[in-house]
Amino acid sequence: QVHLVESGGGLVQAGGSLRLSCAASGTFYDIPSMGWYRQGPGKQRELVASIVSLDITNYADSVKGRFTISRDNAINTVYLQMDRLKPEDTGVYYCQVDAYGFPPTWGQGTQVTVSS
Repeated sequence: QVHLVESGGGLVQAGGSLRLSCAASGTFYDIPSMGWYRQGPGKQRELVASIVSLDITNYADSVKGRFTISRDNAINTVYLQMDRLKPEDTGVYYCQVDAYGFPPTWGQGTQVTVSS
């Protein structure tokens, strides 16, 4: 199975920065894809950023140029560096990984609140 532990959420003023981390552990062989989703108040969960093998990244238009996703394959951890945060970035952020042989796995979620 795959177990995820997220950290790094919190309260920040608009224009500030936060860094989220998600560490994966378990009996998997490899994780081809890792990503971050968020769910704002009254909104559906949406993809924020993803990273796949060879470090190919994809970002939602709303975060391009402000957020950076990266991964450390040695420790099976994915990061989301969030800069120039805006109040509309507020929400619960979820890590999601696709490990070989397992269904997509979700983290427990971490709250990010950006005050204006």
